[in-house]
Amino acid sequence: MDRHGNDLRGRTTVTKAPAACLIGWPAAHSRSPLIHHFWLRTLGIEGGYVIEAVPPEDLRDFVLRLSLRGFVGANVTIPHKEAVLALSSPDARAKAVGAANTLWFEDGELRSTNTDVEGFIGNLDASAPGWDKAEEALVLGAGGSSRAVVFGLRERGVKRIHLANRTMARAETLAREFGPDVHPVGWDAIGDVLPRAALLANTTSLGMHRQPSLDVDVSRLPQDAVVADLVYVPLVTPMLAAAQARGLKTADGLGMLLHQAVRGFELWFGRRPQVTAELRALVEADLTKT
Repeated sequence: MDRHGNDLRGRTTVTKAPAACLIGWPAAHSRSPLIHHFWLRTLGIEGGYVIEAVPPEDLRDFVLRLSLRGFVGANVTIPHKEAVLALSSPDARAKAVGAANTLWFEDGELRSTNTDVEGFIGNLDASAPGWDKAEEALVLGAGGSSRAVVFGLRERGVKRIHLANRTMARAETLAREFGPDVHPVGWDAIGDVLPRAALLANTTSLGMHRQPSLDVDVSRLPQDAVVADLVYVPLVTPMLAAAQARGLKTADGLGMLLHQAVRGFELWFGRRPQVTAELRALVEADLTKT
């Protein structure tokens, strides 16, 4: 109240700097604050980004009161990506992937999308221009990340997508959901597909630090093939190292991590940020801390 008895709370809310958050449980260390704070500083925007540890039983209340808590939007991570679909209005990408990782308000409505799609595609565009001339692609894995990758490849016109998974039934289920241009492949038949794959994408955890290695013979790929790996710890996985040694173009998981953050920032703060060498170096340094 001011000295005349007027309630100033509404005015205070209006002038408060916009803030977004990352919703997860547990709230493990995330590089998202590092990325978004860098862009806020670079673009001279008054704003904030924080991590919110939200257990599953509190998710509905937290999301439905997101605006009242002072947030203009949020990123969503494990284990809430599927649950937030029912608490928001998902776009075509979020529906097709079956998960959302970004929330924002539009005309008073809480909307959701999955920016892993454009993160994967944007990283390919930046790292291997012309990759979308590929007519056939091989995607390893059939989890949530694989759904985003397959959706993006189909959206960009890749005509035939081979989907290999260690559990064949999961690959078959995902292929049925996406239609006749997605073909399930047995894990033991990967070698037969490699000579036709102009793009190879790993969406599994194989090759990640402290995970089993990914045994794929990249020497069987075409000479102009592109190899992408969603793993970013280590920064250069054994598969990417083998592809680079052969002279193939590659796209790493850190690039995807950075590119997937772009649209959320733009939706929340009204400016489209750039993925720069300076930002990548900042996150690389954080990833390699002992």
